[in-house]
Amino acid sequence: MLLAALPAWGQSAQSNAGLEQVQGADDRIVVTANRAAQPIDRVGQAISVLDTAEITRRQSVAVADLLRQTPGVTIARNGGIGTQTGVSIRGAETDQTVALIDGIKLNDPSAPGGGFNFGGLLVGNIARIEVLRGAQSVLWGSQAIGGVVNLITRQPTEALSVNARAEGGWRDTGQVFANMSGKAGPVAASLGGGYFTSDGLSAFAGGTERDGYRNYGANGSVTVDVATNLSLDLRGFYSDGRTEIDGFPAPAFTFGDTREYGTSKQFVGYGGANLALFDGRLRNRLGYAYTQTRRRNIDPDGVPTETFRGNGRNERIEYQGLLDLSDAVQGTFGAEREVTRFTTTSFGGPETRGRARLFSVYGQLAVTPVAGLTVTGGVRHDDHNVFGGATTVSASGVWSPNGGNTLFRGSYSEGFKAPTLYQLQSEYGNALLDPERSKGWDAGITQRALDGAIEASATWFHRTSRDLITFVSCAAPLSGICAGRPFGTYDNVARARSQGLEFTLALVPVEALRLSVAYTYLDAENRSTGTAGFGRRLARRPDHSVTVNADYRWAFGLETGATVTSVGDSFNDAANARRLDGYTLVDLRASMPVTGNLAVYGRIENLFDERYQTVLDYGQQGRAAFAGVRLAY
Repeated sequence: MLLAALPAWGQSAQSNAGLEQVQGADDRIVVTANRAAQPIDRVGQAISVLDTAEITRRQSVAVADLLRQTPGVTIARNGGIGTQTGVSIRGAETDQTVALIDGIKLNDPSAPGGGFNFGGLLVGNIARIEVLRGAQSVLWGSQAIGGVVNLITRQPTEALSVNARAEGGWRDTGQVFANMSGKAGPVAASLGGGYFTSDGLSAFAGGTERDGYRNYGANGSVTVDVATNLSLDLRGFYSDGRTEIDGFPAPAFTFGDTREYGTSKQFVGYGGANLALFDGRLRNRLGYAYTQTRRRNIDPDGVPTETFRGNGRNERIEYQGLLDLSDAVQGTFGAEREVTRFTTTSFGGPETRGRARLFSVYGQLAVTPVAGLTVTGGVRHDDHNVFGGATTVSASGVWSPNGGNTLFRGSYSEGFKAPTLYQLQSEYGNALLDPERSKGWDAGITQRALDGAIEASATWFHRTSRDLITFVSCAAPLSGICAGRPFGTYDNVARARSQGLEFTLALVPVEALRLSVAYTYLDAENRSTGTAGFGRRLARRPDHSVTVNADYRWAFGLETGATVTSVGDSFNDAANARRLDGYTLVDLRASMPVTGNLAVYGRIENLFDERYQTVLDYGQQGRAAFAGVRLAY
């Protein structure tokens, strides 16, 4: 009966069709803000987009290196590529960032904080990155306190398309990635894979032993048009990484070179159906998403050799509807049921297991009452089988008095983060924990001039967070939440405040020259009353950061560019006793077409061999050079 209702087929939010639409678009179309492709001029939240052209131009290998150049984003990395890397947005904790690939959550349920490790996430066949800043829990649920990072892989295309590249360089670093897409009859597909290897650098800043990294990866997306108004989607992503790390060897047990290494295997799968009704005004999506992460740490010189093993699994059944009530009113609504599981064990000890269920419903309404003005409001309720319920709301607006040349934006949003399985059910767990919560707002202006040759944007943001979960030590006599927890437990005892300014400037003075600036001022402070850290800066949150990109295309085809990134001082600890000095990195790049389909390229990273740390005592890459070849047709 549904199939016969109406013949028109429409794009469903976060369907393959929606992802395909933004893949071919520039930064004027976004899909993450409202879980549906729409013009950025109708979005009241702060969002940054790295499209395919920009990702290709910058030549970065790791996603974290691209995110570091984005306003409001801070990176903390425990060594070279492949090591533990956290992404903080607007001063939030790193595990308060939602990471998505093609709209599917990547966060690891087996991690103590439930966050996602960006260390092994390579650019690979990623075609687009959208960074949505501010709390986004109404549409994206738990953990979206700082913001959302959505990674979109290469999607199916109408005509046969092949993209491939290979490069090599510093310390036996090499990579090869390829992707092929096309359509045959009702089936459209995109399939890709790649390999990366590097001897790397010592994770311990004072070490001499190189800690390498290798990764195998694969991605796939298939769309089947069953009828004019019905399609089926399949997506998959796989990553298999091996990272050499440093530790605390006997007999001194101080940080130093070791032969330890960690492995991480992650699989993400999705299957969904998209159905359009009422001349395409109602687009429905019903999907099932599965994410599994398996991690192991091995010390060949230890007894036992396996020091850690963890397995996290997330299964989600979700329905989402997108309804055009009129040309001026659009509704988004849905329901989700998510089940997470984890198992962990350390040094051959007993295995810890946990499971939780979260059921959610949400709705959002976007209204454009007059030309140039769009207001959006939403509400979400989550029911957790352990801590109970949580309700969040959001509202935003964007207004242009002159056809898009000037945009005024503002938003209010609430966020929450459910206690992780480890915090609730491990040997240190506390089943009485409440979710972490936040309230925040931002306001900004964007000004465009000279037909887009100049675009400047400034946004002020403010967020307060409460009931933040931290580990607390327990001492005898053990009572209350410490009962049966002689080594400590978790409790909702922390508060924080983050505020600051984000500024961007894009210039295209002539067609061949592109200049961009991204600046962030961040004031992130501990507001936990009665603690030694009250009034101090949050750890690893630099107060200033700026990135300048400049690219020029010469008349004979050569493209040259440079990136300058400067990050201010920060502190490594909550007590603000250990300072991390600021640093400035300069990268150079060039690309030259050989034929219409083939180009050679190269870059020098950290040109002046800056020595710096984002986490105390962990080294970072010095000067390095790479060269490669790129094929596209």
